[in-house]
Amino acid sequence: MRLVIQRVSRASVTVDGELKSSIGKGLMVLVGVEHDDTLEDVKWLVGKTTALRIFDDENGVMNRSVIDAGGDVLAVSQFTLTASTRKGNRPSYIRAAGHDVAVPLYEAYCDQVGQALGKPTGKGVFGADMKVELINDGPVTIIIDSKLKE
Repeated sequence: MRLVIQRVSRASVTVDGELKSSIGKGLMVLVGVEHDDTLEDVKWLVGKTTALRIFDDENGVMNRSVIDAGGDVLAVSQFTLTASTRKGNRPSYIRAAGHDVAVPLYEAYCDQVGQALGKPTGKGVFGADMKVELINDGPVTIIIDSKLKE
């Protein structure tokens, strides 16, 4: 699984002109699921997402997690994060998981993040044409791949 995590002042996702979810201060997370991902990947990424110390403490140092900061999380599925651009100029999405794998893992990620936060995770609509708006605070953007574990 691959995540793009952005610290935001606010974020929202809209489908067909209808607001589906919005958050204030917190994390906007784009979630890409690959065909060989498992619940172990989800568990590891949930731990990273909720423990990343990317929010300022009282001294202006990035030393607090989203939990410490009382922030929210909005997670949006994005299969294009699985793209391979090795050959040519058209990305290949051969590593992207099908709905049968991707939906349960995306939902598990959202549920487990919500459990860690003690409040629901905002979500998009899996497979929909979504319009995502955000104000990246900092900007702070972190990319995490459960296969690399860097």
